Amino acid sequence: MFGRILVRMDISIDNTDTTCTVPPVVGRFAPSPSGRMHLGNIFSCLCAWLSARSQDGRVVLRIEDLDDRCKRPEVAAQLIDDLAWLGLEWDEGPYYQHERTDLYVEALQRLERARLIYPCFCTRAELHAASAPHASDGTPIYRGACRGLSDAEIAHRSTLRAPALRLRVPDVDDVNDDMIEFVDRTYGAQCEALATECGDFLVRRSDGVFAYQLAVVVDDAAMGVTEIVRGCDLLGSTPRQIYLQRLLGLPTPAYAHVPLLMSPDGRRLSKRDRDLDLGELRARFGTPEALLGWLAGKTGLADDSTPRTAAQLAEGFSWERVRTHRDNVVVALA
Repeated sequence: MFGRILVRMDISIDNTDTTCTVPPVVGRFAPSPSGRMHLGNIFSCLCAWLSARSQDGRVVLRIEDLDDRCKRPEVAAQLIDDLAWLGLEWDEGPYYQHERTDLYVEALQRLERARLIYPCFCTRAELHAASAPHASDGTPIYRGACRGLSDAEIAHRSTLRAPALRLRVPDVDDVNDDMIEFVDRTYGAQCEALATECGDFLVRRSDGVFAYQLAVVVDDAAMGVTEIVRGCDLLGSTPRQIYLQRLLGLPTPAYAHVPLLMSPDGRRLSKRDRDLDLGELRARFGTPEALLGWLAGKTGLADDSTPRTAAQLAEGFSWERVRTHRDNVVVALA
């Protein structure tokens, strides 16, 4: 039913003058207002902005606030202020995911009509059992414990706990449908067998919140996003999103994942730990030019740490620079 795919930018030919017309580039920021942005978030947003602007493209701002922990208007307002302070202006938005649930309901109903959705009653403890293998992003690989439940079993279990909803992936022996291939601009050719490396995955949680995979696929298509730039911790999510795009008949953007910024003790920077958050960074560096120049020098986006505006960094931006410095970067303020 579904053949293998290769992500690429489509080019249409104008037969009247034999020139190539490349569709306009649309990038996006999609921060989650779970806390103040840290340096790693800034780096991802900066790369997304530089890529779009270096191609004369547009940028969409989307606030990903489906989870109750993220419905914090004051934090969202701070994110918007921080992006503006950095000079990473956007052309459209901000959009708020909590206002867009009708679109996710419609997509879910389409998948249900195709009989691709089933209820899952597994507890978190069961999913995270020590013996369970995990996908590249740390998500347990689901082995289909609830896939074959009868109507009677579903009715009984529904009286005990609310189910999550999972999307069926192709069977392991269906090689053409199961295998998802794409080319990442930073990390090159990627290939994943959904059945063995992912398993049936969530599209709605048991508390009724739509899963990240479904929401971002619907939103990116609705907003005309043509390229997605984000941290390499989300590289493993891409095959699931491409699979959803194919099922829903949506276009597949180009993907580019960027290295993570790490603390000296080897931890990934996090909002929870308040690692180098922008409040501290704004106070320490004083100007966006000083901060962006230092960050660009640390990550290889520039040859040194001379203060620069985002617009000045865009003039010298290339994905070759990112590919050359694609290992995760340890950062610390002296």
